[in-house]
Amino acid sequence: MFIAFRDLRYATGRFALVGSVITLMSLLVVLLSGLTAGLSAASVSAVSALPVGSVTFEQPADGSEIDFATSSLPVDTVARARALPEVTSVHPLGISTGRVTKDGRTSAATFIGTDTALLPEFRSGTAPGPGEVAPTAGLAAELGVTTGDRLTVGALALTVSGVTLDTSFSHLPVLYTGIADWQQLAHTSTITALGVDTSDRAAVDQALGTRTTSREDAFAGVGGYTSEQNSLDAMRWLLIGISALVVGSFFTVWTIQRRHDLAVVRAIGGTPGYLLRDALGQAAIVLLVGAALGAVAAIGLGALADGVVPFALTVGAVAQPLLIMFGLGLVGAAVAVRTVATVDPLTALGAS
Repeated sequence: MFIAFRDLRYATGRFALVGSVITLMSLLVVLLSGLTAGLSAASVSAVSALPVGSVTFEQPADGSEIDFATSSLPVDTVARARALPEVTSVHPLGISTGRVTKDGRTSAATFIGTDTALLPEFRSGTAPGPGEVAPTAGLAAELGVTTGDRLTVGALALTVSGVTLDTSFSHLPVLYTGIADWQQLAHTSTITALGVDTSDRAAVDQALGTRTTSREDAFAGVGGYTSEQNSLDAMRWLLIGISALVVGSFFTVWTIQRRHDLAVVRAIGGTPGYLLRDALGQAAIVLLVGAALGAVAAIGLGALADGVVPFALTVGAVAQPLLIMFGLGLVGAAVAVRTVATVDPLTALGAS
């Protein structure tokens, strides 16, 4: 990589410029990935936290998609499901939205009625019994409530039994309660769905006349989740594609501009493999530095934005777009140098 290092020192301004472009593109891609993950969690974290493998919905009469908002099952579906040999556990789920009030403070929330097996981990207190509720930590902080306080939930006055870890449903904080109290809040005698562990979803649906999906597929039943994620993913992949195209184009143009130098190296005995390793090494250095700086800046900005906007970063959300940009940048460099390295050196010199 002797030539690569000499180029980096000789054309410092040029490489600093393209490195800055890579940094900014990495920053945008990682920020958008974090926003996508954050909005996903704000929409479906209450569903993803359910400790079951499947969710059973009412079978839509018109064959449409599953939807928590329109699903309704008779209460006896719980007992019928428990009697099936393919089912190892069944838990009722009731989901609705409403307002929660405490001392003049009002917040919109998603009410989830279920049994203790499906409740998330508690920060304080215990699972709600009859006449009790368990808000998430964020909702409790917003309303200024602690264990033992009284809340006005809909038309009911209920006691806070404990505070759970933060979950949300359709971008609203969650208030957990028992299924009987939820039915009063929702003014219904039915339930929304079932949380199920089963070895055969098709057999469950055949016996109950329902539609059972995996827990992850049940995310589509949250209103607006699929369209929101598809829009964000389209923007993210478009940005990744543009970034990769810009990076690959830079190294292509840079290699073509060095065609005379590379032809001289070939004429004095440099092999195509040597030129390829040299070009890939140079591209790797610029890509690694630019992508690393962009990722670090994005993580820092994401930490500052957390709590203001939904933002969540995972190793996959950071690594995937950066690896794609890195790989396509190397491909651009390799394709460009190959067109020069495989040409007869005398021909390349004459063309220069």
